[in-house]
Amino acid sequence: MRTKGVMNKIAQIITATALTIAASVLSSCSTVNPKSSSSGSAFSFDPPVTQPTNRSAVRVAISTSAQKMYILEGDKVLLASPVAVGKSATPTPQGTHRITAKTKFRRRQSEPGRGYPMTYWMSFYSPAYGMHWGFVKPFPCTAGCVRMPLNTARKAFDILSVGTKVNVATSQPWDATVGKSLPRLDDSSLPNPPASYMKSQKVFQDAEKGKMWNF
Repeated sequence: MRTKGVMNKIAQIITATALTIAASVLSSCSTVNPKSSSSGSAFSFDPPVTQPTNRSAVRVAISTSAQKMYILEGDKVLLASPVAVGKSATPTPQGTHRITAKTKFRRRQSEPGRGYPMTYWMSFYSPAYGMHWGFVKPFPCTAGCVRMPLNTARKAFDILSVGTKVNVATSQPWDATVGKSLPRLDDSSLPNPPASYMKSQKVFQDAEKGKMWNF
């Protein structure tokens, strides 16, 4: 019984450590440039959104060079937002895909960081690649997924449907228009939440309210 208790304690330590490592990876891959036009963290960004009149005409365009996402109905921009895309070693898959599944309160299923929240998950290229809430940096820094600011993720999740087309390309036509007015976001200075909070339901409750972590 004593050995079993020790093993359980070790397992708890490993899980907590993995979550801490995952949070650190998501928050430590850039430095703040004092000369940038950054408007702060992604939690402060709340993009305007226009509701579609024909959901079957809605599509997503993602620019990997500009790190911008555009949700469109035909050629009308419904929502535009900075995002973070895959780094050179693990690029976001280019091409035209479709949203294959949506899970509002999804958690990471693999290590490291099993249990880490990937809120407002929408897969678009195999089960492993999708769009979800996450730290946004001013340069490519993900393992291939597209991380969105919290309020972008909330609004995108409501607009987009399973089957919606997602085009990922080096650039998009809207980079030179709508994209130029979007702020530069940098979540580098945000604190890493404790594992106990990340594993709790409260992280999802806060996300639903569009709130920064409250722990």
